[in-house]
Amino acid sequence: MKTLLHINTSLFSDKGQSSALAARYVERWQAANPGGRVIERNLAEHPVAHLGAERFQAFLADAADLTPTQRLALAESDTFIEELRAADAVVIGLPMYNFGVPSVFKAWIDHVARVGVTFRYTANGPEGLLDDRKVMVFAARGGIYLGTPRDTQTDYVTHVLNFIGLRDIEFVYAEGLAMGEDIQRQALEQAHSTIDALAA
Repeated sequence: MKTLLHINTSLFSDKGQSSALAARYVERWQAANPGGRVIERNLAEHPVAHLGAERFQAFLADAADLTPTQRLALAESDTFIEELRAADAVVIGLPMYNFGVPSVFKAWIDHVARVGVTFRYTANGPEGLLDDRKVMVFAARGGIYLGTPRDTQTDYVTHVLNFIGLRDIEFVYAEGLAMGEDIQRQALEQAHSTIDALAA
């Protein structure tokens, strides 16, 4: 049975444009994999706590030294990592906020990028410890940034996922969504066409 991890990061939950694009892909994936399982991780409805000193120490300390709060933080991190490991493919709905990724997505990254668990340092540099799998990123943006210095998302997401071992990454962009109805319609039509082709 195939498993798909579906991560939404929009503050608008399922009503965000990036969420709608991701949902379109998930719907078509389910049609092509009727026995498949979808793991839903909605970071708007269930936000991840941002990494503070106590929470970070939970990832480094011996189990016997953990406080009750740290044990909960470690269990949450373990859950996110196990969801990644269980998935044959990953879908991420990713809006752009202030030229970056949503803070809840950065918090999720901070919980899955764990030394000794999803990556390690070697004499030849860092090595990702997760087995590679397909990652689809559906990036919705109010302006047009692809190929410009203001697109901080593409490189960041690529680098951080590569760092933990995920290298098969594909982006689908819908840009200019706040630049008028015609540009929005054309951008969404193009993204929908790409999604349908990818899921076919």
